[in-house]
Amino acid sequence: MMQPHKIQRGFAIIAAIFLLVVLAALGAFMVTFSNTQHLTSAQDVQGSRAYWAARAGLDWGIAGTTATCPASPTTLSVNSFSVVVTCELKTYPEASTTISIYNVTSVASTGSVGSLSFIERSVSASIEK
Repeated sequence: MMQPHKIQRGFAIIAAIFLLVVLAALGAFMVTFSNTQHLTSAQDVQGSRAYWAARAGLDWGIAGTTATCPASPTTLSVNSFSVVVTCELKTYPEASTTISIYNVTSVASTGSVGSLSFIERSVSASIEK
């Protein structure tokens, strides 16, 4: 006479180990996904700060174009950002007057190129006087 209970013995432990492995993999994925979300959020905030630092540099450059371009390029420090402001003056004759067009560009950056902390934003404006 055969014992049917011995054939099914040990199946519960295999299912439990499989379930533990699946849950551990799911937990590891969730931790990785959470870390990626935090990093992306921090980079988004830094990108916004870099944009406003570049805008501050642009405003400074525009204010300096009253008669001529400011010394170019000019490096400013806004919070933790290095802001480089450049100005280019082009003149065009039109009838009996000369039109001056100032191209002001401001680039704000922080971190080193190639690293996860590198953030850079650039804004520019053209002013006619």
